[in-house]
Amino acid sequence: MRFSLLYIALFFLCGNLFAQSPQLADNYMDQGEYEKAKSIYQKLLEKAPNNLRYMQQLTKVYQELEQYQLAEKLLLKNEDQANFYPNLLVEIGYNYQLMQKPEKAADFYEQAIDKVKTKPNYTYVIGNAFQDYNLLDEAVEVYEIGLKNAPNTNFTVQLARIYGEQGKLAKMFETYTDLIEEKPEYFYSVNRNFSQYITEDVDNEANVELRKLLLRKNQQQPKVLYNELLAWLFTQQNDFKKAFIQQKAIFMRSEKKQLHPFFDLAEITTKNKQTELSKDILEYVIENSNRERQQLNAHLKLLQLAITKAEPEDYKDITKDFENLLEDYGRATNTLGLQLAFAEFLAFTKKEPARAKNILQALLNQNLNRFEEGRIKLLLADILVFQEQFNQALIYYSQIQKKIKNTNLAQEARFRVARTSYYKGDFDWAQTQLKVLKSSSSQLIANDALELHLLISDNSQEDSTQTALKLFAKADLYAFQQENKKAKTFLDSILSQHKGEKIEDEALYRKAKILEKEKRYQEAAESYQKIIRYYGDDILADDAHFYLAELYQYQLNQPEEAKKHYQNIIFDFADSIHFVEARKQFRKLRGDAIQ
Repeated sequence: MRFSLLYIALFFLCGNLFAQSPQLADNYMDQGEYEKAKSIYQKLLEKAPNNLRYMQQLTKVYQELEQYQLAEKLLLKNEDQANFYPNLLVEIGYNYQLMQKPEKAADFYEQAIDKVKTKPNYTYVIGNAFQDYNLLDEAVEVYEIGLKNAPNTNFTVQLARIYGEQGKLAKMFETYTDLIEEKPEYFYSVNRNFSQYITEDVDNEANVELRKLLLRKNQQQPKVLYNELLAWLFTQQNDFKKAFIQQKAIFMRSEKKQLHPFFDLAEITTKNKQTELSKDILEYVIENSNRERQQLNAHLKLLQLAITKAEPEDYKDITKDFENLLEDYGRATNTLGLQLAFAEFLAFTKKEPARAKNILQALLNQNLNRFEEGRIKLLLADILVFQEQFNQALIYYSQIQKKIKNTNLAQEARFRVARTSYYKGDFDWAQTQLKVLKSSSSQLIANDALELHLLISDNSQEDSTQTALKLFAKADLYAFQQENKKAKTFLDSILSQHKGEKIEDEALYRKAKILEKEKRYQEAAESYQKIIRYYGDDILADDAHFYLAELYQYQLNQPEEAKKHYQNIIFDFADSIHFVEARKQFRKLRGDAIQ
């Protein structure tokens, strides 16, 4: 019995080793150890002489070792299998090409192409074989024959890709647009392929070719499809006014009146600081929508744009706009988002927290689901923190955590418990909450938690009394309360009384952010410059370079200085979260075509 078990074990072990040997040979191929790979493939092919994959892999090994005669012998030995595996004809031809025998190579390529003429179902396998060896002209011929002889098949994507690889951009775009005219479901995948060629540069060859094609087609036979592609193209080029014109054309021509693309475009234009155009887009939505929710959403976004640029003298008009909308649409849960935004504006911008709380308390008396209740209580707690009623705020945050466990809203509430404890100077309890949140499923919450955790831990080691940290927390609280003057006073105290300590760069950074809010851009730039000068290797250095670059680019009109600081991030901070955007803006300022 013992011997039987041993025999069975050895049988399975040997079988397992044999099964692993193709993988071992493949690994040797990947590592460039072709002699070792050759030995294994030869043994495998001896045991399975009809295995096409082993034969192909051994052929590749011979070719890598420049043993072309051995490859020729192996391929011709299996030529009779070409009826079943017609791609073998391409492989034989390619081997002759490597042997510098172009006539023989051409003969086998022609045989492979002839196979497609008689058997269209071979189109893909032969076309793909030609593509594998970068024989693009032959691949195009195969696919074109396949399309002609078997109209129901679809090799359009393969053809279009090859045209792109050949640099035949006009033909590529024409082929792709023909495809989505016939099969609209390909629209998004085709767009992804376009993205490989289209850049922000209006004069880029691919941009010019696609624009010419679409305008010509739209003039010859207007279709919504062409407007959609033009809208996409103009958006890639940051020509948002033209994109807006195309979206309006789509809306007017379409049977289904879709307005969500206008919201997407408004968001993009807002990010690109084209707020006037954003307003035009949102007003168009309001004028053309017959759905209350869309109208409310557009009105809310318009008000948010107004708040970001508002001066104190504008607050009265914004308040009136909110009140008029609530008068028109009511104060039920259908206007929850609008009422939350109004309460936030009243509390944090207009400094009327009592009035804001009244709105939220009235909302809590309505029939709400637990997420709606959570959103209201989160803002209510924030207002209580604004009023320094910390304990009451903590009660609301805790209620949210208990009622909607394991959600992003609950995690956000936990983070605000930590932040409130930090404002109070209870750093130990703040750290307890932050340790949990560092592994949050929400990357944004996890990042905020880590940032606050490091702030507390880094500035508690050198100073056991946490004197500077307490001042810093107070400054952060004042900044949260929009009391910028008081916040700067505390930050200046840190900068004068704790010079050279670890917290100094944090204080400079916070001060720069407040100065930016106050539109004192030159002073903000000076704070960032101090971080770079004195703390150039510390954790905030990349942030300082990036935001200083943005100031130079957008506010101070010094593009060369902006370019210099973007370049600093590219070369010195490759792991920075700003790296991708810095590279994009650097190339833009340098005049490169941006994809």
